[in-house]
Order: sequence, then structure tokens, then C-alpha cells
Amino acid sequence: MLAAGASKLRPAFGRPPGLQQVSGPQHLMAPLEPKVPLEPTGHAADFTLQIAPMLVELAPQVAISTIGYNSRVPGPLLRVREGQLVTVDVVNDTDVPEYVHWHGLLVPSEMDGAAEEGTPPVPPHGRRRYQFVAMPAGSRWYHSHTAAMMDLHRGSYTGQFGFFMIDSANDPGLYDQEVFLALREWQYFLSTLDQDERLVDPSDPKPEKPATPDLRPNGLEVSAPLYSINDKMLGAGEPLRVQPGQRVLIHLLNASAALIHRVALPGHKFQVIALDGNPVPAPQAVDFIQIAPGERVDAIVEMNNPGVWVLGELRDVARQSGLGLVVEYANQQQLAQWTRPPKSRWDYTIFGTAAPHSAPDQTIDMVFEKVPGGPNGINHWLVNGKEYPHDREFLLRQGGRYRLVFHNRSDDSHPLHIHRHLFELVELNGKPTSGIKKDTVVVPAFGRATVDLVADQPGLTLFHCHIQQHMDFGFMALFRYA
Repeated sequence: MLAAGASKLRPAFGRPPGLQQVSGPQHLMAPLEPKVPLEPTGHAADFTLQIAPMLVELAPQVAISTIGYNSRVPGPLLRVREGQLVTVDVVNDTDVPEYVHWHGLLVPSEMDGAAEEGTPPVPPHGRRRYQFVAMPAGSRWYHSHTAAMMDLHRGSYTGQFGFFMIDSANDPGLYDQEVFLALREWQYFLSTLDQDERLVDPSDPKPEKPATPDLRPNGLEVSAPLYSINDKMLGAGEPLRVQPGQRVLIHLLNASAALIHRVALPGHKFQVIALDGNPVPAPQAVDFIQIAPGERVDAIVEMNNPGVWVLGELRDVARQSGLGLVVEYANQQQLAQWTRPPKSRWDYTIFGTAAPHSAPDQTIDMVFEKVPGGPNGINHWLVNGKEYPHDREFLLRQGGRYRLVFHNRSDDSHPLHIHRHLFELVELNGKPTSGIKKDTVVVPAFGRATVDLVADQPGLTLFHCHIQQHMDFGFMALFRYA
């Protein structure tokens, strides 16, 4: 299935002469030319998304029933220029209301696709038009923002997600091939498994760990038996074909509803150039990428180790259950190889600088706690001692600079997302950094993160954990502008 083959697409901008796109599997590639030019902005929509039931064939004889956009998973790549006025018509061919959230874009609250911010729904068997200016440049995405609660066939448990690429005229385009890879799980179910156990490092700092442990048994969490990159399990789709010496730009998205992933490509390094679509001050080469639900990582891989390799999840059970992709050099026919990368730690702060931060106008502390095994055996989540909503608790003044301190007093890691804004990472577990702009940040178990946010997008602004179950069961708050 095409991840980048929608009918109304734009090519990358700013590609320098001498670099060419090289052929590869169509479900991974970004096209060089649009098949149909974008309609001029006006009464006609630039894009149309149809929400409807579909089957996704993950592998031979492995077909999953889900809800998707335009009968493909991921949905069509929406590619536009920075500053372009974009019109998207959404047609809902299901029996329930839906929302499409434009994740990482600076859009008005009524267009953001969140009920809590006052966005109208796309009615069942109806349609709604979204219109906004595409900004900022970089890797963004779109996805359902519907509450699922106990229904594991709604919201982000479905195939409703896709890449939204905003191209800048200033992008030098120093790569030969560009691919879009979305990490996914399928057939979600409730489980007593603690999803964070695999990520725990005994040496991790735990500045927020309570002195007295919570001895209540953990409630049900969400797990899944099947995995894929885009719409194919490892070995089921076409390989990513490369040439020696190529520079491949990988746009990586974690479109999961529940799980943090770590992926590696044996014999190669990822030169991370952007986090959540925003260029990092200090690009670094790393052996693996850790990426949580909602996050994006852009990285260049220099293809300098000919062979046939598996780009895949570090956890054997997830990789063997589908979370991988074969990378095949030209004229190589051997079996795909997998070896674990050297042991190392994923650390946002290595991509930043040591520049000082301006003093904030106000500091807002946000404390997150788990209530294990609440109603229906599901964990519930508190922000400053309460579940959502938090009526007029978090007030911003336009133009103000706010320092948000996230205190995670639970044994789960949380990818925290703020709608319609970017923020700058200031500190993670006591380690300072500067210059890293994101819209989603992982606060480790019993950890602490500090970010600076400038209140430059008036309107209701939703804050939540990007794990669907956590969001549905209390882990949300609403920022209001005074």
C-alpha cells in the first residue's frame, strides 16, 4: 500500500542539482512529481480524505479489518509548501463522529481536530472541511483524535493516520532517496503486561520516585501481537532497495496507540537531523532511534555497508512479529542479517547545545500520578491530583513565556503532547539542554522534564499523554488563554 502515492502531492523543494531519486518500494517512497497538480486554493479542496472500513493485508493470509483513510495505511502523504493555504475535505463513511488532528501544525483551535478545543466533529456519513496555513516546515502528521475508552477499534487503535510533509524552500535536499516509515501494532488487546518493563535501565535517574512505593496491583494496559512498518510485516513487502554510497533520508513516525519503540539498522548509523520535524542544533550519529507514540525522527543513513539487512525493532518478539523492513543493496541476494547494536542510551540532550535560556514569566508545575486498577480494572491518571477536566486551572497570557515542569510520579514513561504549539526542551532528569524544539516529549518513569513554551497561539490548547488509554482515562488538561 502506498505511503506516499496520493493523487495530489508535491515534490520535495530545494533539491540541489546532481542528486536524483532512486527507485525503491512504492509503499515507502516519496514521489518526484505529483500525479495530479494541487487545485488552486478556493472552492475546490486540495485534498480529500475518506474515512471508511477497510482491510489491510499485513502479510499473505494476514488481513486485518480496520478504519483507514482512502483505503490505505498509512493514509495518503499530504505534501505542501510552507505558508500554503491548505484545504482538506474529510468524508466520514462510518456510523460514528470522527476528528482529524493535524499533529505538530500551528493551526487555530477550531481547525485542530480536538473536541476539547471546540473543533466540530465530522458527522457520521457526513463531511467537514478543514482549512489552515501549513506551518511550520517539517515532518508533521495527521490522525484520528477520537476517544476510544474500552473500544479498541476506535481512535488511534485504527489505521487512521498519515504523513503530512511541509516543505521549506530553504531545505538543501542533501540526500538521494527519501522514505516514510510508520511503526504500528495491530489487534490491540487488554493485558496485565507492564509495557515499560523492557525500557527500564537500572541506572536511569528517578528524581520523582516516591519514598513509599505504591503496592496496589497494576491495572490492565494495552498490548498487541502483530506489528508492521507501514502496512507490511517484516519480509512480506518489497525491500527498500539502495545503492552503495547513497544518502537515504528516513522520516520515521511512531503511529502506535500504546508502545515506545527502538529501531536499528545493523552496520549503519542514523544521523539524526530533526526531532518532531524541527531541525536539531547539533545533529548526531546514533546506533538506534527510540521513538514514542506521536514522535517523529528524521535521520540520514549513509549506505556504506553492502549486504541485505533488517531495519527493525530491538526487541526480538516485536521484530519477529513484524516490526521490521528488509534493506537490500543492489546486486546482493543473501538472507537479511540482524545483529543488535552496541549498548547505548537514547538521550534527547545530545542533539542540543549549552546556550542559556531566558527567564520565564511563570513556572507551571504539572504532577502526574497513576491510580492502579480503577473501574473496569483500567488504570486512571491524575494531573495535579485530578482527572480531566481542569477548569481554568492552566491560564496563559498571549506572548508570555512559560516554563512547564513535568513531574512523572508513575512507573510508566509518558509521551506528552501539546497541541498547536512547539516547545523547547530545557532539562531532562537534571541534564540541561537548549535549542531542541518539539511537540511531544517522553518523560521517563519516575522522571522529570522541563520545557519552555511561548504562548503565541491563542485559543484552547489541549495537553495530554499520547498513549490513547492514558489520555482516555484522565491524562489530559486544557490550557486557556486569559
